[in-house]
Amino acid sequence: MSGHGEARVEAQAKLNLFLRVFARDPSGYHQLETLFCRIALADTVTVGITDSGRSLDVSGARVPAGGLGPVEKNLAWRSAVAYAAATGFPDGFRITIDKRIPVGGGLGGGSADAGGVLRALNALNPRPLPEPDLLRIAAALGADVPFLTQSESAMALGTGYGERLQYLPALPARPAWLIVPDVAVNTADAYRWLDESDRGASPSQVAIERLESWRGVASVAANDFESVVATRLPIIGRLLSALRTPELASVLGEDAVVLLSGSGSTVAAVAGERPHLDLGPMPGNLGIPVIETETSEFVEPVVLTH
Repeated sequence: MSGHGEARVEAQAKLNLFLRVFARDPSGYHQLETLFCRIALADTVTVGITDSGRSLDVSGARVPAGGLGPVEKNLAWRSAVAYAAATGFPDGFRITIDKRIPVGGGLGGGSADAGGVLRALNALNPRPLPEPDLLRIAAALGADVPFLTQSESAMALGTGYGERLQYLPALPARPAWLIVPDVAVNTADAYRWLDESDRGASPSQVAIERLESWRGVASVAANDFESVVATRLPIIGRLLSALRTPELASVLGEDAVVLLSGSGSTVAAVAGERPHLDLGPMPGNLGIPVIETETSEFVEPVVLTH
């Protein structure tokens, strides 16, 4: 099948507002329980259909100096190849990404790009897949990809390996500050550090009614990766400690959420009710640049450009 057309989507990053990781199971993977929340920070993903050939071009301020490695390992590329294998569409594609989401920061940037590509291709396909089939492709690509592919809600409870999603009503948007140290955390390393630690078993089955308000979310906010990542990367521990002082808590407002996102290295501070801090320089960031954004109440739509 051949065709033409182009689609663009703002591929939103995510925060994990809580993240619990359970012991490695016989498959060699870890099951988890997490509250996913999309944020306004996004990469712009554009997908064009071509009669032949495949290309991926990534540019922008957040591309590391050493590049992103082999194209065949890029999640956006892999998602396009997987979609074509599953559907027979398209014969060729041209993907461009304007990168704004930090790489290796635990914000799901690669997964967001993959989800954006899957959604764009499905919008361009004359015979689009039902969303459950699209999410099955996403689930084979990584734990964050299904959430960042679905278009139902900006917030969801993820269980299993992240692929089982319970969509939740999005909470009102709140300002968020992302502090991204100049270090990256390899996700596989973070899981290995957890396995090597003597942590106890994490409790499971958070009460869903806790997730209906920011106050409830703040009461369960925690991340199992924090202690092991902070041990290996002391800057993470210093950031978390600085942002959790009583002085900063009063500035951020009631029910603020401060935690590591994903396996790091981003430390996120989501403002609470009646914060005393306008968007601007974040105290306690130890001189590290801050990305100013907000949590999102919606999933950005795919736009057909031509």
